[in-house]
Amino acid sequence: LGVEISDIAPVLPAFRYRAVAPNGIVENEVCPVFAARVVSEVQPNDDEVMDYQWVDLATMLSALAATPWAFSPWMVLEAENRDARQALTDFV
Repeated sequence: LGVEISDIAPVLPAFRYRAVAPNGIVENEVCPVFAARVVSEVQPNDDEVMDYQWVDLATMLSALAATPWAFSPWMVLEAENRDARQALTDFV
């Protein structure tokens, strides 16, 4: 997203998932999750990012719960993790 970040902190350092996306793509990965503070303007690369929306944590968690089909399966799994939600809440 072309941003500068600071205060990087592990949220789920040993996160692993297996998920099948609606298009049939299977992800089976070890994928540590981190939180960070954005300290610059978002400057997405048009060749890589079609659109983005900046929201606060509560709005994101509500959207994930209400419309999980609109997000990647692994993002839903991360958000369902109680330890991750607590770590993000503490970080914010």
